[in-house]
Amino acid sequence: MRTLGLIGGMSWESTAIYYRGLNEGAKARLGALSSAPLVLWSFDFAEIAALQAIGDWRRLSVLMVDAAQRLEGAGAEALVICTNTMHKLAADVAAAVRLPVLHIADATAAAINATGSRRPLLLATRYTMEQDFYKGRLACNHGITPMVPDEPAARWCFAAVCCDRNPRPIACPSLRNRAIWARTVSFSAAPKSVC
Repeated sequence: MRTLGLIGGMSWESTAIYYRGLNEGAKARLGALSSAPLVLWSFDFAEIAALQAIGDWRRLSVLMVDAAQRLEGAGAEALVICTNTMHKLAADVAAAVRLPVLHIADATAAAINATGSRRPLLLATRYTMEQDFYKGRLACNHGITPMVPDEPAARWCFAAVCCDRNPRPIACPSLRNRAIWARTVSFSAAPKSVC
C-alpha cells in the first residue's frame, strides 16, 4: 500500500474524517489489524482562516506548498488535501512536488456519477460555492454542473452557520433537513460555462 501524505488541520474535524475513512478502508481490504500508512501535516486552522478572510491566497499557497514538500520529504507517495476549500491551491501544490495530488473533485465526481445526477446541490464554504476551482473541475473534467444558491445572502448564511463559525463533521442542527434548505433558496436556471 502506498503511503499517503495528508495536508490537514483545515479544520481538524475534517482531517479526522479523512484519517478515519482511510484507516477503515485499509481495515476492510486488508484485515482487522491493518491500518493505512499515512504522514500528516496539520495546520492551525485559525491561521489559515485568517489568511482566507483577507484573501491572502499567495501566502496560503506558500504554506500549502511547504506542507506538501515536507510530506514528500517524509516519504509520502501521494498527497491528499483534507478539505474542499484548499483545493483552490491544488495546482500550486501539484506543481511543487513530484507526487500525485488526489483531487477531491474527482472522487466527488465518481460518487455523483454513481447516482446518475448531473446537477447536484453544492453546499460548502463561500469560496467553494462562489469560485470555479471546484465547480469548474466538476464541469470541465466530469460534465457535472453543481447548483449553488443564487442569492449571495443564502450562500453566506449557509457558509457562516455550517462552515465558517462551526466547522465540524456533522450537518449543523439548524440546517439538518437539506430538502427544506433547498426550497428556501433559488437556483440558477441555466448553468454558466466555466471551461
